Amino acid sequence: MSLKAWRDIATPHKDVLGGTFKQSEFAADITQVATGTAEEEYQDAEKFFARTYITEGMRLLLISVAQRLAGHGGDPVIQLQTAFGGGKTHTMLAVYHMASRKTSTDKLHGVSPVLDEAGISELPSARVAVIDGINMAPSQQSVKKEGQKVSTLWGELAWQLLSDQGLAMVKDSHEQGTSPGKQVLVELLKKAAPCVILVDELVSYIRQFEPGKTYSAGTYDSNISFIQALTEAMKAVPNAILLASLPESELEVGGTRGQETLLALEKFFGRVESVWKPVGTEEAFEIVRRRLFENAGDRAEVEGISRQFSDFYRQHAEKFPTETQSNEYFERLCRSYPIHPEVFDRLYEDWSTLDKFQRTRGVLQYMAIVIHQLWVSGNRDALIMPGSLPLEDSSVRDKSIHYLPQGWQPVIEREVDGPRSAALDLDSQIALFGSMQAARRAARTIFLGSAASNSVQAARGIKQERILLGAAQPGQSLGVFEDVLKRLRDRLHYLYSEQDRFWFDTKPNLRREMESRKQNISERDALIPLLKERTTRLMGRQHHFAGIHVFNPSGDVPDEYGSGPRLVVVPTNAAFSRTETNQAYNAAEEILRNRGDQPRQKQNRLIFLAADFDVVSRLKDQARTFLAWKSIVEDIDSGTLNQDLVHLRQAKQSRDAADSSLSQLIRETYKWLMAPVEEFVKGKPKLEWEVVQISTTTPNLVETIENKLREEEWLIYEWSPIFLRNILNQWYFKDGVSEVSALKVWQDCCHYLYLPRLVNDQVFKNAMHQGVASEDFFGYASGKEGDTYLGFAFGQGSIGGLDSEALIIEREAAKAYRDNLAEEAAKRAREQGGSSDGQPGFTATGEGNECGTAPTGGPAPMGGATGGGPTADPVSTSAIKKHFYGTAELDPLKAKMDFATLVDEVVEQFSLRSGVEVKISVEIEATSADGFDEALQRTIKENCNVLKFSSSEFEGE
Repeated sequence: MSLKAWRDIATPHKDVLGGTFKQSEFAADITQVATGTAEEEYQDAEKFFARTYITEGMRLLLISVAQRLAGHGGDPVIQLQTAFGGGKTHTMLAVYHMASRKTSTDKLHGVSPVLDEAGISELPSARVAVIDGINMAPSQQSVKKEGQKVSTLWGELAWQLLSDQGLAMVKDSHEQGTSPGKQVLVELLKKAAPCVILVDELVSYIRQFEPGKTYSAGTYDSNISFIQALTEAMKAVPNAILLASLPESELEVGGTRGQETLLALEKFFGRVESVWKPVGTEEAFEIVRRRLFENAGDRAEVEGISRQFSDFYRQHAEKFPTETQSNEYFERLCRSYPIHPEVFDRLYEDWSTLDKFQRTRGVLQYMAIVIHQLWVSGNRDALIMPGSLPLEDSSVRDKSIHYLPQGWQPVIEREVDGPRSAALDLDSQIALFGSMQAARRAARTIFLGSAASNSVQAARGIKQERILLGAAQPGQSLGVFEDVLKRLRDRLHYLYSEQDRFWFDTKPNLRREMESRKQNISERDALIPLLKERTTRLMGRQHHFAGIHVFNPSGDVPDEYGSGPRLVVVPTNAAFSRTETNQAYNAAEEILRNRGDQPRQKQNRLIFLAADFDVVSRLKDQARTFLAWKSIVEDIDSGTLNQDLVHLRQAKQSRDAADSSLSQLIRETYKWLMAPVEEFVKGKPKLEWEVVQISTTTPNLVETIENKLREEEWLIYEWSPIFLRNILNQWYFKDGVSEVSALKVWQDCCHYLYLPRLVNDQVFKNAMHQGVASEDFFGYASGKEGDTYLGFAFGQGSIGGLDSEALIIEREAAKAYRDNLAEEAAKRAREQGGSSDGQPGFTATGEGNECGTAPTGGPAPMGGATGGGPTADPVSTSAIKKHFYGTAELDPLKAKMDFATLVDEVVEQFSLRSGVEVKISVEIEATSADGFDEALQRTIKENCNVLKFSSSEFEGE
């Protein structure tokens, strides 16, 4: 079933549609009805009951009145005491029209069932007297027919019941200003019976009498005595009834004098009063519907809309108040249609606590204006909800703030609703918000739920679940409203929030103070240092990078080979953009080419990370926001800024939220990875930049960067010897050159942007090691003396260290050298052993050379032996060396560095060879002339145990 608009189902009354209603029409005046001058809807009994919903309290009261008038029991005196606007006068009008019988009871809607319940088939016509304290004054007289003058309450009562005859019965007491006795009143009532006496605004009349002073209407005491006598007399007349309204609110009582009068009257009414039940919130639904809507809609359509809302609330049960999950709430939706129950709840529970706001009349007046404006503006909401209130309309806005203290108009105009409001601006900026007026609907709901609240309440404001209830309609995403609440909280100056509660106030929150401080934050002294510190913190562990340099000038970025490449994070003012003039390239090139005033040598060891141009402004704004909130919290804590605990909590929450947002925004900002490369154009290298975007959602930024570098092959973690051979053939083995320094090739890879960028020298060493294990790539020598390669390896074996003596030999040259060695060895073997085949000698020398090092017995020129004599045997005739021992003393201040060198140059020579078992022992000896204190001894022993020393001991002299 489609979600039809309320205007397509329900029809307001014509006066509501046309805006022709008068606010005074909702204020029933019983005197005007009695004198025949009231509006038709109050004056005409049939029309009055047609638009009146008989509440539970009114039903019980009408039953009691009917029974009393028919002489079937009932209460003689009924006191109506409710809050301002609680329906007292409207109830009296119902009694007036039913009792006066100017219209047959069968034409009075809802009255026949009341009479049936009372057991009365025919209700007698009764005399009705109306005493309205507002229309009387102690010092004034009213002139009746035939010149009769009436000045007292008892005179007015007698005249209205029996005219001249009644006035004659109380003549003496009327003229003297003294109260008639109980018996006189009993006789008066009996002659007038059946009769009804309606007394309204009695306190307003009697409180005007000053004690000890005599008026034409009597004295204070005489009027109090009259009320006592009247209430007692009512009990003696079985078909007479008195209804009197007494105020409950201080506003109606009228100060100290009024309070004293009310207490005095309550003593007499309390003796004979009957409990009257005031209008309930649920009954108010129907009261408002009857008065404002000519037709509330077809029952089936109403239930269909209500069911969709109910299902929507149950589908998202965790987001809405618990009460919405019951079937009773579905019934409430049906009963209140086309107005959402939340509107009634807020008006009756919150707004009715305001002194000026009348419980029933105030709701009628307010909703009449709202419905008229919604109808005129073409509102298409499914229900009239708190989020529907057209606060942008001046009449609705004025009526809303009429009941509130001063200062609310700018709050509504600047933030809640209207052409200049922040909520409208937010809806305009974000299409998703604007499509459902999410910001305005949320702000209106918060206003309705919080404007009437008291600043001294323990828990101020309205919960988020009720904001969603008052703003969201079926089919809309609740996530949109949750998002908009966060944005409103971060933007509005009069909106407060604590945990999941939101409220507006006329006092600005600390956001204005924060905005002011943001403008004074220095970019150089505060903003950039913060971004540098937070970006550095975000990088975390460095992994394979030798260093990460955030916002460093070129002089502070080392120019070293290092244990890995270096990641340089360029400043925010050098952001990357595919469309704008790219400042990132210029900033990165400056660091790439120079280290301070000197040219940079190891250019191929640098990778760059740049900010996104489109996000930088948001990042800086967020950083300023965090700094501003941080300073506010510090100033409140120190007492420099005088604020209460609510503001302190808000400031801390805002600071923490800004902190979290800043971390996320840094992650979103730094997403452009840049690698410099050079391509040769017309024989000259030309700098180019390879740029790729990295993910901003992965948990570890540095790991993400490394994975992207590996994926794009901008950083080589594993290098095949074929690629090394290609590099050698392309750049080094040319023009007859057949060997090159291994160290130079590695260093050139660190220098030149057209060569591969290796993670570290170990990748280079691994490629060499794999290459010499095959005859397909190149040879290796740990050094060279004359024409002899020392530590020669080709086809098998392993490399030595990567130092200035190590050489890489072109494949063909290495092969020729290896073959020459074999030939020379075979020749020497034949000469020494006299064997023509020389197989034993060849096995001892040739194979040994391929597996081990070059001959050590002396130089072996590639052209063979000279001088016609035999050369020295390349294989040592001494015993085979199977064990090696070495001892070295290290400077304790440089032990880390020296030990690493020792491992590279000595230990690694053994560990890279198969079948070699290496053991390393560390011997530490420390001596102190003054002796070692207990703390140091304990620390050393604990550390030695953790590091599993085989032995460790402190000794005496």
